Amino acid sequence: MEALSIIIGGLITILTAMWVEYLRRPSLSLAIEEPPLDRPAVTGRGTSRNLRLRLRNKSLPWILRWIQRAAALQCRGEITFHHLDDGQDVLGRAMPVRWVNSPEPVAPQIYDLQQHQPQFYIVDFSRGSGESRIDVYPGEEEMLDVAVRFQGEADCYGWNNEVYGNNWRTPRWRLPRGRYLVKVVVTSSGQKCADVFRMVNDVEQLTDFRLIKASKVDRAKIH
Repeated sequence: MEALSIIIGGLITILTAMWVEYLRRPSLSLAIEEPPLDRPAVTGRGTSRNLRLRLRNKSLPWILRWIQRAAALQCRGEITFHHLDDGQDVLGRAMPVRWVNSPEPVAPQIYDLQQHQPQFYIVDFSRGSGESRIDVYPGEEEMLDVAVRFQGEADCYGWNNEVYGNNWRTPRWRLPRGRYLVKVVVTSSGQKCADVFRMVNDVEQLTDFRLIKASKVDRAKIH
């Protein structure tokens, strides 16, 4: 009986340690930014709507706050765009994610003191050539860019660091008028957070350009 008690006690200790370690792992989820970001007319861009997602690292319930959840470190991601009808990859490649709060690969060179805005920028490709990464701490969230559409244009474009050297419209991430499925995969410390959304770009009004939740049927189309 004494030996059995020792074995049971050891198993309980091991299971408890495993349970605590499981709870400490980052718990990541993706959600659509509501409302989308509408930018006013800016030199070189024009009026635009940017579609973005929120990556959140959930906090533990208050009763478990004595267990400190780990931060999701060095989060990186990629986005693929798929046909709505059959789920096939539209562009044949994944677009590296750009985190909204990561450094922009541009620097203002001349500043207009009267207008209180930069007159022009110079792109520093060394600042944007590396993979965009960011840390997300428990109870916090970080934004990532998905796509942009400009007033008076039917096409939209995937948005990442490449836009800064392509007049905000990267040709290889151009998506013609239509509806698409957007698959987003974020990787951090060996973990993956993946989700699928529907992007509506078959609309006339810029304010109708948007992301919506994908249905189960939509998700089943992407392998």
